[in-house]
Amino acid sequence: MASSTLTSSQPNRPPRPNLAFRRLRGQRSPAEFAAAIRRAGLEIGEQVSCDARYIGRVEAGEIRCPNYAYERVFLHMFPGRTLTDLGFAPRSSVRGRRARDIEDAPLTRTANPANATRETSGAREPYETQNPYDPHHPHDTDEESDVLRRAFMTGGATVAAASLGPVGLALDAAAAQRPVHRAGASDAGALEEAVRRIRLLDDRHGADGLYRRAAAPLRAAYALLDAGTTRQTTADRLYSGAGELAISVGWLAHDSGRFDDARSHYAEALATARMTGDPGLEAHAFCNTAFLARDAGRPREAVRAAQAAQRVARPVGSARLMSLLALREAGGWAGLADRVGCEQALARAQAFFERGRSDADPEWMSFYGEAELEGLEAQCWSTLGDWPRAARHARRAAGLQDPHFTRNIALYTAELADDLARGGRPDEAAVAGMRVLDLLEEVQSSRVQTMLAATARVLLPHRRASGISAFLERHASAPRTA
Repeated sequence: MASSTLTSSQPNRPPRPNLAFRRLRGQRSPAEFAAAIRRAGLEIGEQVSCDARYIGRVEAGEIRCPNYAYERVFLHMFPGRTLTDLGFAPRSSVRGRRARDIEDAPLTRTANPANATRETSGAREPYETQNPYDPHHPHDTDEESDVLRRAFMTGGATVAAASLGPVGLALDAAAAQRPVHRAGASDAGALEEAVRRIRLLDDRHGADGLYRRAAAPLRAAYALLDAGTTRQTTADRLYSGAGELAISVGWLAHDSGRFDDARSHYAEALATARMTGDPGLEAHAFCNTAFLARDAGRPREAVRAAQAAQRVARPVGSARLMSLLALREAGGWAGLADRVGCEQALARAQAFFERGRSDADPEWMSFYGEAELEGLEAQCWSTLGDWPRAARHARRAAGLQDPHFTRNIALYTAELADDLARGGRPDEAAVAGMRVLDLLEEVQSSRVQTMLAATARVLLPHRRASGISAFLERHASAPRTA
């Protein structure tokens, strides 16, 4: 089928195995080593989605140089060593390598290169652009890629939202008119990285500035599914990635108050999970559906969705996942004013949580630790009207939260302010409210703003007190998310 591929006169050299990295793994399985890398990432505020497949690719030499996030994690794990000590090629030696190879290698072009597939016997298209954030293709072609990466990783919410375009999945009108190539492994990698990047930006900046930008990569993801692929493993990655991306975009809609949009995205993810028989994705979709139902005032639906999630999640084998799902159920029972049902679900959540982390924990659960457990329990007691108990848990949640999760710190502190205000401690509530206003300079979250507005209304009768008056005046003058 020479009419559909590009070939090079110079055959690709096989990758050289990374024996140094293999020695560092020692007696641990690839999955165990990947889990250790993920934990090391969390220690320094980096979310890397390392799994056994990634370890295999590094050891096989397919990844000559890791991206910057992985580099920071590896150097944290193995202090005093360089990338070369870990078996990787220096970054300077791989930067621009593809561009030089393309210039040097004569190519036989086809009449219609737009129809060429990426999953050929190793040939590469000279016009194919690599995603600069793809951890499996870290070889930047010019310095501009480096600038974009730094802006994406370190910029504020506005820069972050603007940077979703180069994530490698956005489709413009012209692209939609062109013939669609079959999706390949690089597309799956770009899709997976889009999910990670959106989650990271949400953790740091909140949902409001990201939702509309994130919708374009989601449309592109489903276009890739429709284009098809020649390998089942790639198809599985694409479907899983598209489902997770739908959930991430749904969460951005959910957290920014667009409940109808969120419901649609979660339903799309649920359908994708059922088509492919992916219990982990299905449990995730049900988990978020339960959370949305609670927030939308449908507590009975929240209970049923959480219970469905627990049924499909059992084969996953993650106690932490079961803990979170029990908390989702507890939130539903609290909304139904069923204190007994809520307490029983909370007890299950605590019991599962105490079993600890495992390699079976899904990547998307990196946010779920003791702080989130305390925060969700605080919300349950608040819904039940037990303000002192809710305030105790909210205070613990804010104190325990990793500084990386700025949005969650703002959320827990807003919960604390509201519980204190309703529990008859207005002065303390105003102090907590001031902390939230400080955090809202970094975070754009309609959820947090709505909670703080409710707290301000509760504190209005106490406005003559100096501390409370200062909070109310600052809150009134604070900018609102459009």
